[in-house]
Amino acid sequence: MDCLFCSIIKGEIPSAKVFENEYVYAFRDINPNAKVHVLIVPKTHIDSVDRVDESNVSAVAEVLKAIPEIAKICGLSNGYRVITNVGEDGGQSVKHLHFHLLGGEKLPVRLA
Repeated sequence: MDCLFCSIIKGEIPSAKVFENEYVYAFRDINPNAKVHVLIVPKTHIDSVDRVDESNVSAVAEVLKAIPEIAKICGLSNGYRVITNVGEDGGQSVKHLHFHLLGGEKLPVRLA
């Protein structure tokens, strides 16, 4: 499998790591859309939300559990936004489930 995020998780491609545990890896986006823009990925490869099932839902739960801790590490005490894109029309550019954590400023009220 040739997956950019799997390579980042393995340390084959450098990243600005923000958080890591047994299940989750989080790193700063190289093209940020906000003052704070962190990508949060399960270490288990899942293509997208469309591929979440009974065999991998626990990996997604671990990501969701980690988000508040990552937000705290990033100093996002006044709120933040979490987004995931699915498929080409949804704007998914890497076929590995990931969540965008955005904050550090007042975000515009609009769809991603």
